[in-house]
Amino acid sequence: MTHHDLLIIGAGSGNSVIGPGHDGMDLAIVEPWVFGGTCLNRGCIPSKMLVHAADVALAARRGPTLGVHTTFGGADWPAIRDRIFDRINPIADSGRDYRQGLDNVTVYESPARFVDERTVDIAGTTVSADQVVLAAGGRPVTPEVPGLADTPFHTSDSIMRVDSLPAHLVILGGGFIAVEMAHVFDALGSRVTIVHRSDLLLRGADDAVRERITGIYAARMDVRLDTTVRRVGHDDVFRLELSDGATLEPDQLLVATGRRPNTDSLDVAAGGIHTDGRGLVTTDDYLRTSSKGVWALGDITNPAQLKHTANAEARLLTHNLLNPGDLRAIDRLHTPHAVFGHPQIGSVGPTQQQLVAEGRPHLVSVRNFSDIAYGWAMEDTTGFVKLLADPDTRLLLGAHILGPHAPTLIQQLLQGMVAGLTVDQMARAQLYVHPAIPEVVEQTLLGF
Repeated sequence: MTHHDLLIIGAGSGNSVIGPGHDGMDLAIVEPWVFGGTCLNRGCIPSKMLVHAADVALAARRGPTLGVHTTFGGADWPAIRDRIFDRINPIADSGRDYRQGLDNVTVYESPARFVDERTVDIAGTTVSADQVVLAAGGRPVTPEVPGLADTPFHTSDSIMRVDSLPAHLVILGGGFIAVEMAHVFDALGSRVTIVHRSDLLLRGADDAVRERITGIYAARMDVRLDTTVRRVGHDDVFRLELSDGATLEPDQLLVATGRRPNTDSLDVAAGGIHTDGRGLVTTDDYLRTSSKGVWALGDITNPAQLKHTANAEARLLTHNLLNPGDLRAIDRLHTPHAVFGHPQIGSVGPTQQQLVAEGRPHLVSVRNFSDIAYGWAMEDTTGFVKLLADPDTRLLLGAHILGPHAPTLIQQLLQGMVAGLTVDQMARAQLYVHPAIPEVVEQTLLGF
């Protein structure tokens, strides 16, 4: 049996747990795929590089509305794709090479599976450790649709690396991956159809955001709501039989119906590690699991599935592993998130429907981007800011923005929430640059 002081399973955010304080320890990392995890290789970074290209393409189409003679003449998909992955792939490779070059680090490049407490099997080798960090992330979920398993469909893991731009792309699902990839491929020249089983896109978002983004996408592309797929076949093209009786025949199919944690492939139960009904590893506030000496971070334990939360958890674990007498608790009270479709979305805190369901009194203030001067400059007719505040304390409870630079605008509100500022202080205790986009935030705050 091979034994280490610390074994980290997963080289995404888990790789950043290692710091100078671990220099004297015998360390090991298990990464059967590539270093950098989902975010770097098949998630937020390549998708946002695609989104930026799509935004430029869409802006070229819309120049004439501003009196600018721009046109969109098509996209060189291989050039777009290669610009992204020629930059990303070397980063992943260098991360692995760096860790392999350290004398106190062993890198295992085969999958691990628990066989006992703090003990795993890796390609027939039994490996144990004093402490283990689970950071193995998650993977796309494939729905049970007759014929789907026998077709060459794509998931978010593969769609960004396709060889050519699809002529017609069908996307199953209506979450953030579906919304972002629909924008990318539609803007770059594909015909896009979204097939979604619910009546609105982006389940979990504020209803006002869901209604607006669904209407925008339905006007821009083919959106089939309250619709499921009964059967999938494939010959030269896909053949999707829908619940409404229609048949679609795209040349590419993207399945974006959710993700699940990789706890089953690790057989965490054999290591005495408890999970919840969704398969997520359960932890306490210090990120300790039910098995002594085993910790967890990222998508394998956090349903938010956000890189910034995983990074925060990794920083906390770096401290807790080295300071067992001074453990720090994770703070998830204010967790922002964003969707980089078009328009963009930024949110933090509860939605209005959540507050209503909990019976929490609240005030609502809404302002449109078209209410401010820069909104006029952009000819924006769809963006808005929706804020929710406590009527007694005047503290901001939730913020939901749809429109240009929404993920950036949400940060200012988040900072005010963390600092404990009232909506009145956020609105009046600082000057807002005129005529800049943040004025829409100012005007919404003043609405209280």
